[in-house]
Order: sequence, then structure tokens, then C-alpha cells
Amino acid sequence: MEYTATVEEENKEIAKRYKDLLKGTYQTLSHSDKLLIRKAFNISVEAHSEQRRKSGEPYIFHPIAVAKIVANEIGLGATSIAAALLHDVVEDTEYTIDDIERLFGETIARIVSGLTKISNLKKDKDYSIQAENFRKMLLTLNDDVRVILIKVADRLHNMQTMDSMPPHKQVKIASETLYIYAPLAHRLGLYNIKTELEDLGLKYTEPEVYNDIASKIKESKEEQEAYIKAFADILKNGLDKEDFSYVIKGRFKSIFSIRRKMRKQNVSFEEVYDKFAIRIIFQPVSKDEKFDAWKVYSIVTDYFKPNPSRLRDWISQPKTTGYEALHITVIGPQAKWVEVQIRSERMDEIAEKGYAAHFKYKQGAQQENGLEGWLNRLKETLENENINAVDFVEDFKLNLYAKEIYVFTPKGDLKSLPKGASALDFAFSIHTDVGLKCRGAKVNGKLMPLSHELSSGDQIEVLTSANNKPNARWLDFVITARARSKIKTALKDEQKKIAEEGKAILSRKLRHLKISFDEKTVNELVNYFKLKTSFDLFFRIGNGAIDNTQLKAFVSQRNNRFMSFFKNRLKRAPSKDVLEKEEVTKKYDDLVFGNDEEKLDYKLSKCCNPIPGDDVFGFITINEGIKVHKKDCPNAISLQSNYAYRIIKAKWIDSTNQEFKAILHVSGVDNRGIVNNLTRIISNNMSVFIHSINIAGNEGVFEGKLSISVKNKTQLTKLIESIKKVDGVQKVERVNTM
Repeated sequence: MEYTATVEEENKEIAKRYKDLLKGTYQTLSHSDKLLIRKAFNISVEAHSEQRRKSGEPYIFHPIAVAKIVANEIGLGATSIAAALLHDVVEDTEYTIDDIERLFGETIARIVSGLTKISNLKKDKDYSIQAENFRKMLLTLNDDVRVILIKVADRLHNMQTMDSMPPHKQVKIASETLYIYAPLAHRLGLYNIKTELEDLGLKYTEPEVYNDIASKIKESKEEQEAYIKAFADILKNGLDKEDFSYVIKGRFKSIFSIRRKMRKQNVSFEEVYDKFAIRIIFQPVSKDEKFDAWKVYSIVTDYFKPNPSRLRDWISQPKTTGYEALHITVIGPQAKWVEVQIRSERMDEIAEKGYAAHFKYKQGAQQENGLEGWLNRLKETLENENINAVDFVEDFKLNLYAKEIYVFTPKGDLKSLPKGASALDFAFSIHTDVGLKCRGAKVNGKLMPLSHELSSGDQIEVLTSANNKPNARWLDFVITARARSKIKTALKDEQKKIAEEGKAILSRKLRHLKISFDEKTVNELVNYFKLKTSFDLFFRIGNGAIDNTQLKAFVSQRNNRFMSFFKNRLKRAPSKDVLEKEEVTKKYDDLVFGNDEEKLDYKLSKCCNPIPGDDVFGFITINEGIKVHKKDCPNAISLQSNYAYRIIKAKWIDSTNQEFKAILHVSGVDNRGIVNNLTRIISNNMSVFIHSINIAGNEGVFEGKLSISVKNKTQLTKLIESIKKVDGVQKVERVNTM
């Protein structure tokens, strides 16, 4: 709808919205607070006076709306409200950060500066640049957490008023919101904002689905209200008897979460059984809120039968966002399952307001809470410049939405970890050094591998060794951002040490071969081995990938350069494909995609376990990103014929430190010591790691499967040839599954 209003009507509307902003603040404002906000408002009105939004409205409507979200829904104080009013002034008008500091002081200037930095990030489609932008945005946490809170408010208002934008921009902004802003709001305890961001994100990314679910919710509103009344009427007697002052309200599941449940469980809207929850918010009658909450629980379960497996006690151990409540699922009226959330008024305020309410209720010398601990760990991760931006954002996102488990240290201290965390994640949560030197763990007294997935209630004792070093395989099973970043940094440090050793070895070997060790020779070697940098060369010599024989071949080629050149002219050059294939199988162990050869996140498909050197293609899945399949994969024909538009070209490139799983089927005559001989051969092959061996004999013959990690196809081929030479082995072939 087109916006039309006279100047007088606009001024009246601006004044009305400003008064509305002051009325709806969560925190009580003093006289000086109101003066500060008024000053920020006046500057913002004057600075934006000539600007209009895409809808035609005066631009000032936007800063006022953002300030209102900050004041009311997030619940921050005067400093943040003033900064929200000024958040676009430096970016869009003549004012500078120095002007803001002169007028409002250092704190507001720092917050506005952080918000301006975020707005000025490059607008680019490239995924890695986008990831770098998110990382820079999160770095503003180091300036002031209020920067991110105001940015979330800014994004919420932009999402609420996106109708006048072109569709392609709507989809881009909505996708970005679902990707990072909604999870961020969730992690900061802003559940209402998170829900609204998710629903609005769905509205623009899947409008038909959104409208369908929204209309069905609307249709069932009356039915829902009648159900809540029936539920409340039954409980009323029990709660009144105990003199509780309480409110019972219903909350419909968000459109986004209903959609997620429909997709995950492959059910229709009608089949989603817990579409709404009932919330009981009580005023404590004793000094112990926890005691009162369990009293309410007892009353509810007197009337309605609970599902014991669906009890969630977030009061004894609050979530790291600060959230506290008891959640129970009971059989309600009409024999329907219904979730009941029990909270005190204080708990409800923290659930609604998150960050701000948490600090309102925080006691003076209380220990560092989960949210602050998370912010501090995040800052530590952000400051690690060695992490690739895309990896950082993916790891960071993982830890935003992760459900939590609670585990114990040997001394009985409680620690919170994301669901799916391994024993190694626990080790890194204690201290970086404990993680890096970890060689095993005792879980509930039993020795378990580092990859063991922890469950709530486990007690873990970490076993360390001074000589232990991290390896790349650890990245396969750690899920916390802290552990991943520390392992990657340690691996890079280890690579540097290997490269330094390689440099010394190369210098010594060249001297022995009577060749000077200088920049020219190093560059010749880099070109000869088709590498990119001298670091790659030193690293490969350090880890033995380039040995004496290859160095001697280089010297021989160097000494006979003229003859080699002449011979090469006479020989017919091998085809480009053959050359590429040879290069790929020897050194190349990472993938690029499409005609532009972009580096994208991918997973290796488990149906065919591709390794470097295999002919492969990428397949864009709906929920799991790009999956890489071998071209002769059993599923290849089906994928390429049914989903040709989702196939993407893939090509191997060089990466210095990666391992891939391969499975070999071995069979032959059963000789004594066959297993011992096989393991010796594999162990003698440098950098080959054994995951598992499963060999069975049957009346003189044997067969079995070996699961191993290799660098690339050449290494695997050499290993297969070595295994074939073992006495008794008749057949060795690579298979897809164990």
C-alpha cells in the first residue's frame, strides 16, 4: 500500500511514536535518562529529515521502531535506547563518530561505531566473503555486547517491514536472518524475537508454506482457547487451595517450528500433536521458588497423567542462556498430549527478556553465569585469527542452537555441553592444554575412546599424556567451536614444525648432492613437484611425502635439462586429461566445485566413500549441503537422471593435511599370523591409520574387511600392492561399505 501523508500528519505521527517508545520501556527511566534519549531523538530526526524508506515513510520511523524493540522487547536501558535512535546516523548522514562522541560520550560512540562497522560490511554473494562479514560482525562483541543486541533489533524491524522490497532481496535478507540472526537471538535468550525472526524468515523463503500454516493456526484459534479454558478450570481448585497467585496462558508453537516438525517427522499439520503449550506463571508463596515450582508440578500431575520421559528440569540446572522452567508433557482433556511449562514471574521475565532480565536479577557476587561464560568463550574463539571464516561461522552456528547435556567432572562439578559432544569436547571445555594432551577418557569409570558421545549425567575423567599430539582425525568427532578452533590451530603449528624440519633436511640433502640451497633452487623444486609455495615443499619433505629418490630424479632432470627438453619435443605430449589425472592422484586431496572452481563445504558420501583421485561429482542435497559421490557410485545414475539440475562438477586440488577413509576387502588362504602380517604392512606405510580390522577364518580360507585412513588414491594403490604380496593373500579390492 502506497504511503501518503502531509508534513503536519507526519510530525504528529513521529511525536506519537516517540511518546509510545518512552511509555513502553522495561527499565525505569530517570529524568537524566529521558533527557539523554530526547537529545538522541532530536539529533536523529534532524539528521534523517531528508530521507525516506522504500515504502515512502519518513526514515525516522525506523530508528524509533528499533529503539522501541531495544527498550521493550529486549529491555535495555537509556544508553542502548539512545544508541538505537542514532544507529544509522553515522552511516547515512553527515555526522561522524567524533561528533557522536562529543555529543554523547565514549560509550554511545563505541556502540554506534560497532553498528556502523556491521552496516559497512561488503555486500557479496560469495559464501566466504559473507562468512568473513559475519565473523567481523561478531567481533563487535569485543566492543560491547549491546552492539549485537541492537543489531538484532534492527534486523527484526527490517524483517517486519520488508514488503516493499524486490523479491530477490527479500529472499537474501530472509535467508541471512535464518542463517545467523535467529540462532543468535536464541543464544542471547531472546526467545520471542527468535521466534518472530524465524517465522518472518519462512514467510519470505517459503511463502506458500508459511501462509498455509498461518491460516490453519488462525482457524484453530477458537478451539485452542476453549482447550486452555478447560485445562485451567480443572487445575483451578488445586492451585487456589495452596493460595497460589497465578496466570495460565497458552502459546501456539511458531509457524517455523511446526514446519520443521512436519518436515522432520514427515507428517501433516493435523498430525503435529504438540502444536501448543500451556504456561503456568506463579507468584512464589514461600521464599524458595524451586520448592514452589515442584509444588505446582505436583498439583498438575494430581489432575493429569505425566509422560515421565518428557520431564525437563531447567530450574535445578538452568540453560546457559539463563532460561529456567519446569517442562512436563501430560495427557490433558480429550486425551491429548500437551506440554505444560511451569515458571515463577521472575523466570518468565528472564524467558521473555533474556539478557536484560538476567542481569536485573543477578546477585552481586554470583559466579559467572552460562551466558557470560559463553560470551567470554566466543570472544576467545573470535580472537583466533588462524581459523578460516567459513569454518568459524559453521562451528559458531552449531553451538548457537545446540541442545544441552549436563555432565560431571571427577570432583562432582557440573558442566554444560552441546548435545552430541564427545569426551574430547569435554577435555577442551576444561582447558586447552588438557584437550591437546588428552589420550583417553574414563566415562562412569570405564575407559572410552575420545570419540565417545556423552550423555547427561555422565561423569568424565580425562587421561592425558605429555607427549600426546592432536591429529586431523579429531576434527571428525568434536562438535564444539572451542575444540575445533584449538585443534586446527595446533595442527597448523605442527605443520610449521614439520616444515621447519623439512627445510633443514632439504638443505642437508642438497649439500650432499652438491647443489646450493638458495631461493632459485627452492623455486625450481616447487615448480618441479607442481606445488604452490615453498612451505608446501618443506612440509612434504618433512613428512616424507617427497623422498630421496624423487630428489635425485630432480637433480638428474636439472643436470640434463637440455637433453630432457630435446626429448620432450620429439615425444608426443600426453593428453591434458592424463596429466591432470596423474597430478590429482599423486598430490591433490581437496575439492573445488563448478566452472569457477569454488571451495565449498561438502561431505563425502557414505554410499561410495570417495577418496582423492577418484572421478567424482557433487550433489546438492536439501538438508545436508553438497554430498560428493564417485562417478561409478551405485546411486550415480539415479541421481544424475532424476536430479540433473542438482549435480555440480567437482575437481580435486591440493591441501596439505587431510585424510580419507577407505575400506578394503581381503581374502585368501588362512595362514598362521595373517592378521599380524597385514597390520605390520599397513603400519609400515607412512601416515596410514587403521580404524578397524574384521577378519574371519573358515576351514582353511579367510576373508575380512579393513577400514583405514589414507591421504589419496596413490597411497591406497601402493598399500593394496603391498598387501597382495603378503603370503596367503589372494585378492584385495576396495569396497564402498563396511
